[in-house]
Amino acid sequence: MKPTHLYQHLKELAVKLDISVAEQNMRVTGINAKSGLCIVKDQKIFIMDKHLTVREKVQTLADCLRSLPLDNIYVMPAIRKYLDRS
Repeated sequence: MKPTHLYQHLKELAVKLDISVAEQNMRVTGINAKSGLCIVKDQKIFIMDKHLTVREKVQTLADCLRSLPLDNIYVMPAIRKYLDRS
């Protein structure tokens, strides 16, 4: 699966988990910030550095999703296989 498709499927999985994914320019903050999951006003938001490569975005989002309970959610077999590998 192409990295762009994989990234899209991971974002869709995040939405199923009530997590919105927002790509932001983190360089303008002047603060050494990294992509990651946060909670703002009881809403889960994964803030992604838009300057990362697609492969880095895939890895970063997958690392977050791996730590969440996925047993009761349909995940495409190719995506589940990707998430199961460490």
